[in-house]
Amino acid sequence: MREDIEFARQVIRLEAMAVAALEAILDERFGRAVELVLGCEGHVIATGMGKSGLIAQKISATLASTGTPSFFLHPAEAIHGDLGRVASKDLVLAFSNSGATEEVLRLVPSVKQIGARLVAVTRSADSPLARHADCVLPLGALPEACPVGLAPTTSTTAQLALGDALAMSVAKRRKFSR
Repeated sequence: MREDIEFARQVIRLEAMAVAALEAILDERFGRAVELVLGCEGHVIATGMGKSGLIAQKISATLASTGTPSFFLHPAEAIHGDLGRVASKDLVLAFSNSGATEEVLRLVPSVKQIGARLVAVTRSADSPLARHADCVLPLGALPEACPVGLAPTTSTTAQLALGDALAMSVAKRRKFSR
C-alpha cells in the first residue's frame, strides 16, 4: 500500500510539473490563438483522436458554456461524411500530442480547402499538424506518468490546462458574465 501511495504522488508530481512548464513556454502564439477564437464568426470546432479527443470534447464544452459557439467533431466521423459541419467561418481546434495522428491529419487538406482556420495543440511546433496550422500551441516534450510511458497522462493533463487557459482567456476578453 505504501508503494502505491508513493507512486501516486510521483504521478501527481509529474502532471503538476507538466502544467507548470506550460507557463514558461506561453508566448505570442497563445495571444494569436485567443485572437483567432475571438475573431471566429462561425463555430470553434474541437477535434482529436483517442484521449486527445476526450480533452477536445471537454474544451469544446467549456468554450460553449462561456460564450463561444463550439462543438466537437470526431475526426474519423468527419472523414466519413461529417466534414459538412465545417464552414469557412469556422475555426478548427485540433488536439494531437504527437501532431502526427493519421485521422486528424486527414482532415487538414479539407479544412484548408473549405477555408476554415486551424489551431493545433500539439507537442512540437515542428509536427506535421503544426506545420499546416494557422497557429500552434506547443506543449513541449512531456514524459508520461504511465509505468511503461505509454498511456496519455501528463500530455492530456497539459492539453486540458492549456485548453482551459484558452477558453478562460477568451471568456475574460468577451467579458462573459453570469
